[in-house]
Amino acid sequence: MAIPATITLPAKLDSLYDFMDFVSSCTREQGFSNERIGEIELALEEILVNIFKYAYKDCGLNGDIEITCKLADAQSFAIEIVDSGIPFDIFSVREPDVTADIDERQIGGLGIFFVKRLMDDVRYRREEGRNKLTLIIYVVGRQGDAAAGCRKRSGGNPPRPAHR
Repeated sequence: MAIPATITLPAKLDSLYDFMDFVSSCTREQGFSNERIGEIELALEEILVNIFKYAYKDCGLNGDIEITCKLADAQSFAIEIVDSGIPFDIFSVREPDVTADIDERQIGGLGIFFVKRLMDDVRYRREEGRNKLTLIIYVVGRQGDAAAGCRKRSGGNPPRPAHR
């Protein structure tokens, strides 16, 4: 599959596996390790299921999701997820208190927390009536890199500020 590559499908749960296969194929062809691909898949699934459940819920419309996989620059790979649903800035969600006792934690927000932790950078913008969420994965995470996976074993990166 040549990069950049794009897929557009209905924003329905039935499309999940086609989206996942598409992104997995793109990342595999770029040489990412199976472990890193698994992390990308986990983040992508969380984002897609949230779009399926909430993006078009209040406006009563059906819509599509467009995913583009591309090289952002020489050192990073980007997955851009675009929908026309209600505006949702992933950075507007307060970080959950993961140190609180399980019974005291607020419900929700953990999926977004994990997306921010699993990806090297996450960017959001609302443009032309569409949500554009970009996941950035540094190329150093590709297979064969001795440093690959060190970020994960050391507890992950702190959240980065939004680039809009």
